[in-house]
Order: sequence, then C-alpha cells, then structure tokens
Amino acid sequence: MTYLRYLLISCLLIFAHAASAENSYSHAQIEDSLPHIYDTHALSLFGDVKYSKDFKHYDYVNPNAPKGGEITLSATGGFDTLNALNGMGEAAPALNLTYDSLMASSLDEPASEYPLIAERVRYPDNYAWVEFDINPKARWSDGRPITIEDVIFSLNILKEKGSPIFRYYYANIIKAEKKAERTVRFIFDKPGNRELPLITGQLVILPKHFWEDKDFASASLIRPVTSGPYKIGDVIANRTITYIRDPDYWGKDLPANKGIYNFDNITYEMYRDTTIQFEAFKSGEYDFRYEFSAKNWTKGYDFPAYKQGLVKKKTLTNLHPKPLQGLIFNKRKDIFKDPTLRQALSMTLDFPWLNKNIFFNSYKRTQSFFEQSELAAKKLPTDDELTVLETYRGQLPPELFTKPFANNTITDPRRRLRGAFKLLKENGYTHKNGVLHTPSGEAVRFKILNSDPTFERVLIPITENMKKLGADVAVRTVDPAQYTRRIRKFDFDMVMSVYAQSSSPGNEQREYWGSAAAERQGSRNYAGIKDPVIDDLIERLIFAKNREELVTLTNALDRILQWKRFLIPLWYSPFDRIAYRDKFGMPKADKFYGSANPSILWWARSSDKSYAKDIQE
Repeated sequence: MTYLRYLLISCLLIFAHAASAENSYSHAQIEDSLPHIYDTHALSLFGDVKYSKDFKHYDYVNPNAPKGGEITLSATGGFDTLNALNGMGEAAPALNLTYDSLMASSLDEPASEYPLIAERVRYPDNYAWVEFDINPKARWSDGRPITIEDVIFSLNILKEKGSPIFRYYYANIIKAEKKAERTVRFIFDKPGNRELPLITGQLVILPKHFWEDKDFASASLIRPVTSGPYKIGDVIANRTITYIRDPDYWGKDLPANKGIYNFDNITYEMYRDTTIQFEAFKSGEYDFRYEFSAKNWTKGYDFPAYKQGLVKKKTLTNLHPKPLQGLIFNKRKDIFKDPTLRQALSMTLDFPWLNKNIFFNSYKRTQSFFEQSELAAKKLPTDDELTVLETYRGQLPPELFTKPFANNTITDPRRRLRGAFKLLKENGYTHKNGVLHTPSGEAVRFKILNSDPTFERVLIPITENMKKLGADVAVRTVDPAQYTRRIRKFDFDMVMSVYAQSSSPGNEQREYWGSAAAERQGSRNYAGIKDPVIDDLIERLIFAKNREELVTLTNALDRILQWKRFLIPLWYSPFDRIAYRDKFGMPKADKFYGSANPSILWWARSSDKSYAKDIQE
C-alpha cells in the first residue's frame, strides 16, 4: 500500500487494471446478501485503526508547532508544467501540497487513512464498493464548496485524460455515483479487493468549475484553483517554485492536519545534477536534503557550516520494507531474454569491493524485493508457501524448491568470474575476437542508461567487470528530461531504478511486474515481464483474505522474482540519512511508515540564536 495523497514523481505508485466481463456481478444482489456495512471514520488494511473517531492529532506531530518562517528545498532537473496529473511535460516538485485527497494517511501505521475531504466512510464486508460523506466545510481556494460533482469529475477526468499511471490506478473503479447531497459511492469491478477502499481514499479531488472548459491533457503553467494547505506563489520555469501557506485553508483544524504544514513559504530550487546540488547545500542555498551518497555522508560534510554546528546530520528509520534498487534488464531486447546471460552478468557484481572502496561499508547487499520485512522470502519455503508454489511447479526453476535464493556470495572476484564463464560456456556462449556471443551468434552488446553523472563512479566498475566476461557494455548518461522520455518509452537496454515497497503490497505489484503493464508506455514494468505465474500470484495477493495469506503469497512472489533474475539486485541503507540547517524544530519521533517530509512535519525555530547567526552569514 502506498501512502501518497497524490502522485509524487519518485515514488511509490499503486495501480489497477480493468477486469474482464466474466468478473461482472450484480451490486444489488451483493447488498441484499451482505447486510453488514462498516460505517467508520477511518480505513485500514489491518482491521483496527490506531486513532479513534474523536482523536485530536497524530501522536508524532507537535500540535502546538508555531506557524511561520520558511524552508528551502531542492530538486534536480527542471519543470515546465504545474499539472502533475496528466503525464505531460516535466511537473514542478511538491504540487501535492496544493490539492487534498478524500482521506489522509498516518505515518505511524502501516496502512491506515483518516478524514480529509471525506469525513465518513462506509463499505460492505465484501469490499464491493465504498461510500464517502464529503465534509460540508471543504472549500476550494476561491471559496466555492467542494461538491460530489467535483469528486465524480475528478475520477472521470483522471481516467480519461490523466496520465496512463492514473488511468490504471483507478481502472478497478467502474464508476462514481451520487447517493445523497454529500455522499458519493464508488463501485468496483468485482468484490474481494481489500485495498480498493484505501486506494479510492487517495483520490485527488479537482475543481470541476475550473477544469471543465480547459485542456486538462496539456502541459501548462496555468495556476489552478486548489484545495490544499498551500497555494502556488512565484514560479520561474525550470528554476524555482514557491508555495505559500493559505491562511484560509479550510482543513487547517482537521485532526489529520493538526501540527503540520507549519511553514509560511516552501521554496524548491532546481539544480542540473546532484554534484551542483550538494555544493549548493554546503553554501546554504537550501535547508534540507536526503543524503543518498555514502561518500558524501562519510566524507563530504567537512564544510564550515557543519563544523560550526549550523548543519546537522541525522538518521531516521523507515518501517516499510527497504526500497529495491537494481540494474534492470529490458527483456524486450532479444539479448536479455536468456536467463543464463542475466545470471552470469549478475555474478560479475563485486559488492564487497564496491562497499569497501566506494560506499565506506555503509550498505548491505539486497537479497529480497521486500528486504528487512516478514514479506521477504528467506531460507526454504514454508509448508504454506510450498502449497502455493506447487501449483506452478512445472513453470518455475527447480532450484526454487530446494534451496534459498542468494546473490553470489563468493568474495574472490576471480572465482566469481570463472563461475560466470563456466555457466555461459555450458549454455553455448562463445567468444569471438574477445567479444561474448550468444548461442545464435549475436554479440552481447548493450548500454546502461543513466541520468546522474555522479553515479558513473559506481556504474563504471560494474561495467568493467562485465567486460571481463566479454560483454561490450557502456554507460550512456543523458540529461533528466531525455532520461524521463526514454524511460517512459522503454528505450533502453538496462537501467538502474528503485522500487518502493510497503508493508501491505497489493495493486501496485501489477504495475511493477504484471504483463499488462509490460505493454503500456509509462508503466513501471521496466523489465518487460510477461509471466502468467506472476500475474496469477499478484491477483491472488491482491484478493488475500487476511494478513497471513498476504504474507505467504508475497513470500512466494518474492521467491519467484528472485529466481527469475529480472534484475541485478544492488544494495540498501538500513536508515534514511538526512542533513539540515539547524534552524528547525521537529517531532521527537524518528521511526515512520514512509518518509517524514520536513516541509510537512517540521517548523521554523526563528528565535534560536544559531538560526540568527546562520542568516547573518
């Protein structure tokens, strides 16, 4: 389950696909046979929710946080549109600050949502539909009320003219219909999908009166009517954007908003690449950064502001499974259709050397698609998992049943390469003029697409080891805009990407690994996976009846993905690393389900002496 109020361009996304005709059914019949309707203030995949209907605020916030001040953040690349929902152009960062969704997610529960635009929710115990009562206080930034018509319009326009991501995101919702003056019902394509009510709760609501006579499908810098805590302020395309806190924001006193959205101004500065971005942080051009470079974290913070205590470093714990980072083989390319070659290339990765010489022993090697969680397939399959896997035995690698998956653990690089050579030779690969050739005589030649020049220091050692096998491989670094276009069109041989996973995987697995997504430009199925076993497992997982079944099915999915070798798993950090200028107050909590965005949870400590000194410098 992904906890985003609307599409965040890094992120983590949940998707759905249309069901076939044989899955249709009569909703009237279902309601007649299932009289029990849940009527509640909140939604949860785990049954009970942490916060009662009369809760005042989330435990992890400071409800008395002062309002005011500003924070400057950063992003790489550029932007040319203020509409992030249609998939056109490059959207400005953090546009999610300007629109509200029906429900809001909490960060101290793995899968729960609480009232935002919706103040009440109902659904039957077979999850065939969900109803939301709209808060009568909900207002657009121009003062007009948020209506049921706006909700219905939002679903329809995102499915019809939104980006392909959103069209599939809501494809399991047949329609939205008005049931009363403040009540809307979303009808699903079939019962049993426990995640769909929460997915529907994440629907971003758009103003019908603003968009109905405009071209929603085009990239534009037009400033929309909004409903969120911030309005769009100064904008310089490709350079900077400022969000201004709306003092008249209708939802500022809701329990889900208490103690958050504290800054008067949030500004994003854009940088061409991560090297320039880090230098800008050191010189004080922005205030906060997630540090993804082990080299920077270990040796880069030797600048004056850090030595004087004006910049601080801290680690936070993300309670979701660790994001999977990997070098992905594009199986649409003939060269990567053979799992033998994929396995041999994976064996060339010298993680011990990389970790010691480049990463300062900061990382752990990724083994699972759901690392550091109960969802990860470890050791041999359990009896319950074997019951699942036996259904597909003839379509799976036989080793999957007899030994646990492990990335090559041989520390001696020569032994690893000899093993890779042997595997290739036994499967008909040959060398001609020093270049590796497939059994059919095709030269093993490919490029790794990259958008960050600083990552070349990692990719080059990886490709050098691949070259020792005879692969003719190179790194192709392009600017972020071209990178995005090529990724959307699957115009690459191999690419590095990150898959964020939640504690409750569901519909998003279709987008990551499902056959339908493999054919759809803009999807996250970069590997081009088309596997009926994986498709079937994903559907079973989505319709799991309880947590135990979900864990078993996810273990089985993880194990199959491991043994199919669609990518080279890389590494992960046990913690989120952050650095910030010491002028903020922040909650005491440091463990969250998801990333704790400082622009939402923190506040300005304007009276602090170190802040005044920092400003003077």
